[in-house]
Amino acid sequence: MEITGRTKIVGVIGDPVEHSCSPPMHNAAFREMGMDYVYVPFRVRPEQLPTAVDGFKALNFTGINVTLPHKKAMLPLMDSVSREAELIGAVNTLVFKDDMVEGHNTDARGFIASLREEGVSSVSRMKVVVLGAGGGAQAVVVGLALEGADRITIANRTGQKAVHLAETIGGKTGVPVEGISLDDERLPERLSDSDLLVSTITAGMDPSIPLVIDSDWLHKDLIVYDIVYTPPETNLLKAAAERGSRAIGGMGMLVHQGAISFQLWTGKQPSVKTMRRALAEALERRSVISD
Repeated sequence: MEITGRTKIVGVIGDPVEHSCSPPMHNAAFREMGMDYVYVPFRVRPEQLPTAVDGFKALNFTGINVTLPHKKAMLPLMDSVSREAELIGAVNTLVFKDDMVEGHNTDARGFIASLREEGVSSVSRMKVVVLGAGGGAQAVVVGLALEGADRITIANRTGQKAVHLAETIGGKTGVPVEGISLDDERLPERLSDSDLLVSTITAGMDPSIPLVIDSDWLHKDLIVYDIVYTPPETNLLKAAAERGSRAIGGMGMLVHQGAISFQLWTGKQPSVKTMRRALAEALERRSVISD
C-alpha cells in the first residue's frame, strides 16, 4: 500500500484503541478493491474529543469509527445524526462532508445484516429476549424494533435499567418492549415462546463466568445469538447447541457494521468475506501473542 498526498484517511478512535481489529479488516477490503484509502487507529482521551473532531475536519479525513468510551459523548458534537444514532443515543461512525460531520450508528443495521447472512430473512413478528441493557443491547433492540419485531423483552441484572431502556425505545418506535430483571419469574416463560435470544452481556468473553440464565430454558426452536465474538463459541452458544437451539456468534455483527461504515465513506460495497477473513486472522494473531 503506497500512501501519497492523494490517499484518503479513515480510522477509529477510542481510549484505549490498541485492541481494535478494525484496521486489518478495512485495509484488507481497500487493498482488494484497489482503493487509495488507509485506515488508522488513533487514541483519543475523553477531554480531547472536541479537538480531535475539529482536527479530523481540518485534515480532510473522510470518516472515523468511534469505539469506547466515546460513542455517547460524540452525539452532541455532530452537525446531523441518523435515526439509528438518535434512537441508540450513540455514534460509532463519522462521515465528513463539506465541513460538516454526520453521525451514524451502524451497529443496529450490522446486527440485522448478520442475521440475514445466517438465513434469518426477517425478524418481523418474532418474539425476542435480549440479555443486558448496555450499549450493545441498545443497538440490538433498536435494530429489532425498526425491523418490526412482534415483542421484545429486555432482561438485565438491574431491572430498572432494563425498564428505562424498554420505555425509551418502545415509546419512540411503537413496538412492544418490556424490561425485567434477570431473576424475574417471567423470564423462563418469555423464553419458552420466543423465537430469538440475543445476549449482549460482555461476561460471555470469560469462560469461567457461569450463564446468567438456566440452560434448561433454551429450546430447539430458539435461535441463540451472542454478540461476543471472542471466544468464537461462548458458554451460552455451547449450551444452545447442547439443547438443540441454533447458535450464532458475534463476528458477523462486527464485520457487517464495519462494512456499512465502509459503504458510508466510499459509496462502495466491500467484500464481507474478505473483511471476515482479515478479522479472523487478526484475532488469531492476538490469541497467539496472548498465549
